Amino acid sequence: MSAGGRIGAVLLRHLYLWRGSWTRLFDLVYWPVLQVTIWGFMTQFLAGKSSWVAQAGGVFIGAVLLWDVLVRGQFGMTLSLLEEMWSRNFANLFVSPLRPSEFAGALMCLSIIRSLIGVVPAALLAIPLFHYSIFDLGAPLLAFWVLLLVFGWAIGLMLCGLLVRFGLAAESYAWASIFVLAPLSGVYYPVATLPAWLLPAAWSLPTTAVFEGMRAAMIDGVFRWDLAALALALDVVFIALGFATFLWAFRRARERGSLMHAGE
Repeated sequence: MSAGGRIGAVLLRHLYLWRGSWTRLFDLVYWPVLQVTIWGFMTQFLAGKSSWVAQAGGVFIGAVLLWDVLVRGQFGMTLSLLEEMWSRNFANLFVSPLRPSEFAGALMCLSIIRSLIGVVPAALLAIPLFHYSIFDLGAPLLAFWVLLLVFGWAIGLMLCGLLVRFGLAAESYAWASIFVLAPLSGVYYPVATLPAWLLPAAWSLPTTAVFEGMRAAMIDGVFRWDLAALALALDVVFIALGFATFLWAFRRARERGSLMHAGE
């Protein structure tokens, strides 16, 4: 079987799980829809109190949707790995010819599917409920989605490395780590709001460039190529670091004999 066939087999396993469990699909949709609903009503309230919010239109709704792309991108990887560990199936996968890099590729594909299932219904709901469509952004929306998804992969690979190396003892990091980046990323406010000593850390994240670019596209109607280029360059660095971390952790777990006990 080719590498593509082995990746497809991992995907098929999880697709069968989703087909037989509506609760898994509901969980993917629930949080994005809830977030959009809360921030949508908040936007409608603030629009009557603030000229900036009224001018910005659905900037908060757009921020929520794009932030969820990042979150679902990371969760799509770590949750898929956790499901293998919870079912004590993780070690069984590598009795087969499946390689760690191929497994990582399958996790990326699963994160794309999870992201689309979670975010698209929420984006569609915002149209009749709040008269806002993030799809009006056009081509920039695709650029923002890809840039955030790749960064989600990078964080997901690092967290998967922790899970492989330390097992379920590191499970809490898979759920909480991504949210640490939200205050630095300027998701709901311009990054200039942060104190000066935090700005270097903020601009070292591709998310900062993406959300600044989103506000420029929504408020000023311009696509900031410089910010997109910065986010892309940082994504390349982070995804390389993520792959290196995951492969190193897998090798260390195999050398220490802990791979067979990763789900315990």
